[in-house]
Amino acid sequence: MKKLAFGLAAIAASLISYGAVAAEYRSHTVKFAVTTPSGTPPVQGMEIFAKKMEDRSGGKIKIKLFPNGVLGGDAQVLASLQGGVIEMMMWNAGNLISQVPDFGLLDLPFLYTDLKRVDSVLDGEVGDALMAKLPERGVVGLAFWELGMRQLTNSTRPVTKYEDLAGLKIRVQQSPLIVDTWAAIKANPTPLPFTELHTALETGTVDGQENPVSLIYASKFNEIQKYLSITNHNYNAHLLMVSKPFWDKLNDDEKKLFKEVAMEVRLEERALSRNNDRNIIQKLKESGMQVNQISNEETIRFREKLRPVILEYSKKFDQDLVDKTFKIVGFSKD
Repeated sequence: MKKLAFGLAAIAASLISYGAVAAEYRSHTVKFAVTTPSGTPPVQGMEIFAKKMEDRSGGKIKIKLFPNGVLGGDAQVLASLQGGVIEMMMWNAGNLISQVPDFGLLDLPFLYTDLKRVDSVLDGEVGDALMAKLPERGVVGLAFWELGMRQLTNSTRPVTKYEDLAGLKIRVQQSPLIVDTWAAIKANPTPLPFTELHTALETGTVDGQENPVSLIYASKFNEIQKYLSITNHNYNAHLLMVSKPFWDKLNDDEKKLFKEVAMEVRLEERALSRNNDRNIIQKLKESGMQVNQISNEETIRFREKLRPVILEYSKKFDQDLVDKTFKIVGFSKD
């Protein structure tokens, strides 16, 4: 009898314990937007994220994806995110300089050429500190994904060295740092929203543009651009963000699930991005593009030409973060 009572007590305790730890997920339909085209690693990552969220929430949390800029340009989507109209978005992390100046640290040119060191920056103290600055701007950062290394295309001439850029009209992101970077190496930078870029290339409004090869291929820029230069001049980190008004409505279990899945998928998404690049460059060659690899010596020349820009802009950022980043990537201020 005592054994039976003990057994029943153990079962009851187990059930109570299970109830205490069982996650509570409520029904949510989440709009997740990005301007990046379908077929690129960020959108592939979004698809993986959506499936895992639905599976692990028992079908209660449904993620509706809106790639290709269908909900508007980046600035418009960010405003909707901050206002709680859209629940999630993905954006080039460096562009968040408009919200938190320290994010410009990620757009300093020719520093992030070693992907292992890049991961150490984003997944360590620097990345955590940057995301910690976002809630006061109405958004919450979950994880750094990527679009990859940025490369240069143009329709005028091959670019294999610093001097080849002189006078080329290059579409750039709408960021003072990016504009000053291309001006310093004698190009003619032209800020435009990504959603206007294809037309600008077709009409000759700009000679070229700079983006990761996955985006170049998905956007069919190879059909209107002759020359591709593998410059690796910037690393395009993408930040997965949630609207703070939406985040504040989530319970602790839901917040934990969003964060865990975002961090898990970041590894899968980065692997997709990095494995795809080599294949895509080959496809661009086969499509008729002339591909030029910038030499290590020329990369060093570019970095030295841009040293004044790097040092000047780094003064505007949190110096502790600057020092930690420079140490990781191996850049000396002297």
